[in-house]
Amino acid sequence: MYFAALLARTEDGWEASDTELDDVETLSDLADLAREASPDDDTVLVLIEQEDAWFGVVRIDGEDDPRIYVSDAAAAARSSYGEILLTDELLGREPGDEADLDALDLDGTEDGEPDDDDDDTSAEAVPHSPVGDTEILDDLGVSEKELRALDADDALGSIADALGASEVLETVR
Repeated sequence: MYFAALLARTEDGWEASDTELDDVETLSDLADLAREASPDDDTVLVLIEQEDAWFGVVRIDGEDDPRIYVSDAAAAARSSYGEILLTDELLGREPGDEADLDALDLDGTEDGEPDDDDDDTSAEAVPHSPVGDTEILDDLGVSEKELRALDADDALGSIADALGASEVLETVR
């Protein structure tokens, strides 16, 4: 089960809105969606979770590039929403790495046919650990240490609580 919400900081506090990610295919699409939620270029957080598996936070500050944190890259890589967040830059890969090509079945094998010499290179490229900007919420009251310590099953609630936005987040859950 997935949940995604936008939290937009306004002069009156945080405003939450449930968000549908079905039409979002890229990080750029997600950033555009977030910017639409805040016409004044205020901070917008996109909170995404897959129950008990992983969570992600995308922070948009005006026209700045999105900042991203994903709690478990390998778990997120198995999710269509997670794949949006796991950019080559975030994973420390060069665009067009061989691992990406293998994932697209461009290695000469037919769909579903395993490679004889495949030792799961694509899985090696995605760590079973957090990736991204661990200081993404520092100035909002969630330190790097606190962010890394969050469990996937209650992370978004804990983040919203620290921001003083738990009530508005619960209204869209």
